[in-house]
Amino acid sequence: MTTAANEPDDLLDAATVIRQGALRLARRIRAARSAGALSTNKISVLSHLARIGPSTPGEVAAADHQQPQSLTRVFADLERDGLVRRSADTGDRRQSIISITDAGIQELQRDVAERDAWLAGALVALTETERQVLLLAAALMEGIADS
Repeated sequence: MTTAANEPDDLLDAATVIRQGALRLARRIRAARSAGALSTNKISVLSHLARIGPSTPGEVAAADHQQPQSLTRVFADLERDGLVRRSADTGDRRQSIISITDAGIQELQRDVAERDAWLAGALVALTETERQVLLLAAALMEGIADS
């Protein structure tokens, strides 16, 4: 026996509401970034390298569900700006390894701090219970994203 919350239509309705809320919040957080901020792709690459460590272009692209060719310019721009460093893979000289530099870490931290400051300001209007519900929802969304 299934409950109403497990019916396909109810799950689709819930998925729609969650997706819309997550997308609207993501857009609003992106809008809080300063005018000269790095692109979303560049921030995503820096985030991957800061979280996972040195990676091949293919590994970075796979983590973002993109093709390495689509990030070629992003990698080149980040390297030109001193935010990443490219080196030859010691195991396969044809392959390169991309690492985040100290300047890249600082740029990523600045970007994240800017967005977190906006979100912290928005959380002030919520009750402690509402903030705890959002923390639980965030953990659940991380789990879904990782699956």
